[in-house]
Amino acid sequence: MLKDKILRREPGIITYGMTPPKETHSLEKMAEISQKQCERLQKLQIDGLILYDVQEESDRIDQDRPFPYLQTVDPTTYSKTYLSKLNIPKIIYRCVGKYSEEQLAEWIQDDLDAERFSVFVGASSSKQDVQMGLPEAYELSRKLNDKLTLGAVVIPERHMKKDDEHLRMINKIASGSQFFISQATYNVEASKNFLSDYYYHCKEHNLEMVPILMNIAPCGSTKTLEFMKWLGISIPKWLENDLKYSQDVLDKSVSVSQQIFEEIFEFGLEKGIPIGCSVESVSTRKVEIEASIELVHEIKAMMEKKMRSSFVF
Repeated sequence: MLKDKILRREPGIITYGMTPPKETHSLEKMAEISQKQCERLQKLQIDGLILYDVQEESDRIDQDRPFPYLQTVDPTTYSKTYLSKLNIPKIIYRCVGKYSEEQLAEWIQDDLDAERFSVFVGASSSKQDVQMGLPEAYELSRKLNDKLTLGAVVIPERHMKKDDEHLRMINKIASGSQFFISQATYNVEASKNFLSDYYYHCKEHNLEMVPILMNIAPCGSTKTLEFMKWLGISIPKWLENDLKYSQDVLDKSVSVSQQIFEEIFEFGLEKGIPIGCSVESVSTRKVEIEASIELVHEIKAMMEKKMRSSFVF
């Protein structure tokens, strides 16, 4: 069970993430899309399914968005209406700044007896106009529903500039976060630097480390590559060049993603950091989605093998 693994701070948790379809689809098209998704996901042995809550983010960056922003179906609505047949824990992202206190309170108190999971996400930039900040959202959750298992976002690349991402994590843990999910990972040095500071800070202050799911996402085209960069994903120049000039961008990115995550996972095992993996496709192209599904199988098998050999369960 996902909650047990989180509470036991186990390594090896694996999830799959996706964005609900755009809300302009007809009901028939929505049913068709969700049916295909259910068929794919039922074959996966994952601990949880992540459903993203998308925000526009145009105020975060001056460059034009490579793909147009389209309003998507609310992740909770999509989960209940279209994915109810999937017997997999759903982790619902909530961009808390979009909601008033009353709206968020109503959502938090929904299904009080159910085992629910959520990741609270703050503003994408200081320019963004928000109705509620992360600290207030955490406080609201503590008061209204102590059964809601809360996670948070971690951005290892931000650590390169500010050197304080591990301290942001510690503050979020104190506020109620029990696990973390990273932004898509293509920079192994940034991830290991951040994890090292997190490990030694926890060791020095006698703090228990919580699970961190490192996100990996295949890149199948130069267009997807540009979108990833627009999203703020840090891709080293050498790797960007290798992807751009590769004869098979998707195959190259899948191979690199596996190598990067394996190195990070081994680093975590050595230090007892409970590292897991979240796989997603940032593109809706069938070939990239299928590559991400195959990546789940590969990553899961790799983690299980390394945990057995390390006697870590």
